[in-house]
Order: sequence, then structure tokens, then C-alpha cells
Amino acid sequence: MIRVGLSGGIGAGKSTVAKTFVERGGFHIDADKIAREVVEPGTPGLTQLVEAFGDDILAADGTLDRPALAAKAFVDDESRQKLNSITHPLVGARTQELLAEAPSNAIVVQDIPLLVEGNMAPFFHLVVIVGADEELRVQRLTELRGMPEDDARARIRAQATDEQRRAVADVWLDNSGTPDDLADAAAQLWDERLVPYEENVRSRTIVPGPLTLADPEPTWADTGVRLVNRLWAIVGDKASAIDHIGSTAVPGLIAKPTIDIQITVADLDVADALADVLADGGFPRNPETTSDRPKPDPETGSVDDGLWGKRFHGSADPGRSVNVHVRAQGSPGGRFAVEFRDWLRSDAAARDEYAEIKLAAMAAADGDRDAYVAAKEPWFDRAYARVAAWRAGRRET
Repeated sequence: MIRVGLSGGIGAGKSTVAKTFVERGGFHIDADKIAREVVEPGTPGLTQLVEAFGDDILAADGTLDRPALAAKAFVDDESRQKLNSITHPLVGARTQELLAEAPSNAIVVQDIPLLVEGNMAPFFHLVVIVGADEELRVQRLTELRGMPEDDARARIRAQATDEQRRAVADVWLDNSGTPDDLADAAAQLWDERLVPYEENVRSRTIVPGPLTLADPEPTWADTGVRLVNRLWAIVGDKASAIDHIGSTAVPGLIAKPTIDIQITVADLDVADALADVLADGGFPRNPETTSDRPKPDPETGSVDDGLWGKRFHGSADPGRSVNVHVRAQGSPGGRFAVEFRDWLRSDAAARDEYAEIKLAAMAAADGDRDAYVAAKEPWFDRAYARVAAWRAGRRET
């Protein structure tokens, strides 16, 4: 099973994508529908609202008069919080009931208008945002829904901005064309990414990343932030730190288009206990990798193989290549991963030198992943001592 968070601003076309996903087999959970269900006549939710805001929020037929409730609940933060304290737990509980009914091989589509505003993005395997230019959305709302223009603009501006939505979007579906164009894009996403993603999660299959070097992408940093937040949601307090590491975390550096993330835990027993949790979250474990290549201590020259253990996970998502390194707190490998990143960020000459090493290694590897890694190791051994000296210099200053 995977969970897909689907959202978009009013008038963006989210319902078209939801309809396409459902037609292709998606298990649909509609947050707006649930929010209405939990306050229907006879429900504890409606009773609590009446107790909190008065019986004048009821229509003549006993149903909730939503404009009357809004007039009371949105006058100040205290009233809004009172409303949320009643409805949010009820919506959450009903959502969990529906999730429990989903088949084990389901692609759950959670249709949530306020996904961004509610900071819910990290809890999904993938977040799909439907977007469209504001003027086009206003046109749709006025012409297709008969909404006054001022009301349409006010509603759009009361929601998250496009910038905020892009920050959490794993997939951005542009709806500047026709409904058929959007439906076709959604169908392609379903067939080419969501279906294999779900199958890979169930089978614990890692999708290998491309063995190519790409020019620096500004989006790598944003993707790193989303993955860090996602992994925090998965592992919680079992981690003491989660960091975007590797070449994609260094601005201006060429890199394989694979995001490297490090999870720091108390010890490798904790790392082993997280294996299934991470796999269910979309990051299956690679059991063949159980340590980094040990490096000699810069001061003594000795090598302690036992200090370099780690656990290694990849990504089940065919649309995003990720390496997840789980290392023990205080381990030399874990410390080196973060300090190596910071050294390259601070030293342009070292960054350029490493780029040349990468290019030479890629040329020599001739498509062999292991050969590419091995070709860089002698330079890494020397870099380990250089990073230690850089760290010592920072302490002195």
C-alpha cells in the first residue's frame, strides 16, 4: 500500500485528477466528504458544535448551517481553534477507519484541500499538487461555478500560495490546458509511477538510480528537505538527526541525480528495528550493504572495521532516486558524511577537485556502478584526513 496526498487550490482542477485516479482503481478518501459526514444530524460532532457555538448554527431542518457556523467560528483565533479542536479529531478518526478498510495493495488517494495548510505532506509516500494560474482559476470559478469575482479572488488568497504548494509537491500537475489534457497526465502518472511504486513497496524492491553525472539542480535542495521531513515522519524519535548529505547537498557540484539522506540513530540495533518501518514508507533495505569502506584514523593510521557499520536503504519510487544511510551516533562514517558535505560547501577548490575526480571515475567505470565507486575511494581516503584537518582548523578559530 502507498498513500498519495492530493491537493490543489480552489479552481485548479483537483477533482479531475481524483476522478482519473479512482477510475484506475484508487482507494479514494475525500477529506471534504468526511468533514461533512462527522457533523451530520445525530452525530456527536454536531452535538459538540451546538454546545460550543449555540443552536443558532442549525438550519430549520436540523442540519448544520455552515455560513452561520463560519460567522461565529472564524471571528478570531480562539473560536477557530475551538472549531478545529472538535472537528479535526473526528475527521482524523474517520480517516483512520477508512485507511483500515483499504486493501493491502491499495493506492490510497487522500483528497485534502488544506493538505499544505495542515502541514500533512510528510505523511504521504507522494504528494501530488494540481496547479493553474490564478487568472485562469478565477475565470473557471466565475464562469463554471457562477462565483462573484471578488469572492473567487478572496478564496484563492485565503489558501496556501503556489510557492507553498510547490515546496511540498513531489509531482506538480499543470492544469493550464483542457480537462482531457489533465486527465491524460494523471493517467500517465498513475500507470508509470504510482502503480510500480506500490508494487515495489510490497515486494521490497529498490529502484536503482541512473549512473550518470548531472549538472547541479536547484531542485535537489528542495527535494532533500521534503525527504528529510518525510523520514522524520516515518522514524520519529528513533532518530537523533536526519541530514541531506552527498553531492546533491553541495550547491554547484555535479552529481548523480540521487538524493542521499543520513539518519542518525543510537546504534545499529535501532537501525535494524527500523528496517520494516522504512520499507513500508517507501525505502526498502539493501541487505548486501552493511558498512562503509573503513578509513585510517588521521592521527594513528589504524583502521577499526567495527566502527564503520551502517544500514543502507534505497527508494521504491521509480520517479525519484534516493539513498538512505542509517548510521550510529558518533560513528566515524556518520561524522564524515556531514563534515565532508560542509567542507565541500566551504571550499570551492576542493569542490572543483572532487568534480574532476567524479568525471574521471565515471569515464573509467564504463557503466559499472561498483567500478565508479572504487575509482573514487583512494581520493576519499585522502579527503578523510583533509576533512579532519579542516575540522581541527575550525575549532581553533
